[in-house]
Amino acid sequence: MAIRFMTFSNVDRVGLEADAAAATLTMDEEAFRAFYDRTARVLWAYLSRTTGDAQAADDLLQECYYRLLRAKVEFENEAHRRHYLFRIAANLARDRRRRPTREVPLTETLEESSHPVDASMADAVTARRDVGRALGELRPRDRDLLWFAYAQGLTHAEIAESLGVKPGSVKQLLFRARTRLLALLTRVPRVVQS
Repeated sequence: MAIRFMTFSNVDRVGLEADAAAATLTMDEEAFRAFYDRTARVLWAYLSRTTGDAQAADDLLQECYYRLLRAKVEFENEAHRRHYLFRIAANLARDRRRRPTREVPLTETLEESSHPVDASMADAVTARRDVGRALGELRPRDRDLLWFAYAQGLTHAEIAESLGVKPGSVKQLLFRARTRLLALLTRVPRVVQS
């Protein structure tokens, strides 16, 4: 009995590689639900803060997971998948900022609030509004750096991977972003005199 040697054509080889890659990339429904449960809340918070719009955050959240599932990327581990997801989110938020906006979100002021406000709560609301205003005036990359570092608690390497920058530059970029934020927070508003 003779043994025949099998050879693969390039087309067959590409097909087998694609099948193998698809098998490693797909998550079953249970694994996806668990990953979603672990990441959706913090991802939504990031998108909400970045866009300033809860409805846009809802839409972008869905788009992030859709793109993650459609990505042709082989993830090394859970952390790699999570960083890739946040990189998708950062890119989607950046793309959204580039589009012209038609609506201005309404914000509730202390005077319009129907809840009684004590002095300490008023100070906290004012401080939060000031920080929100200052963050809104920062460049998008500075805002993303500060969010990932302080709201998400990511390491410099994780921030670099999420934003697509060199790991060695994150420390300097964070320093500059903090300096810009401080300058905006300590800026004395100009008083127009008549």
